[in-house]
Amino acid sequence: MYIVLYNIVIKPNQEEKFIEAWKGLTELIYKYEGSLGSRLHKKDALNFFAYAQWPDKNTFDNAGENLPEEVNHFRDTMRETCETFEVLEKFEMIEDLLKQLPSE
Repeated sequence: MYIVLYNIVIKPNQEEKFIEAWKGLTELIYKYEGSLGSRLHKKDALNFFAYAQWPDKNTFDNAGENLPEEVNHFRDTMRETCETFEVLEKFEMIEDLLKQLPSE
């Protein structure tokens, strides 16, 4: 599995708009480009961290050509709501021990 880490700083009072655009874009990338989805985390009022999962580096590197026109709305909204949206790192996952529920 291939992981891409993002650091995001949004503009003041744009959180709801940004989150909706992030969700819409993530869903389209999942549906049309073969990603495994993404998780968004909030550090404080303006700072977010996200990571996207891909089956492999090749799928990530070749993504982008299959997205529908609808993607432009989400990309434009993200540009409008973000001060910065940067890739921090890209990694190959070695082990995955995340669980959905705590051990009982």
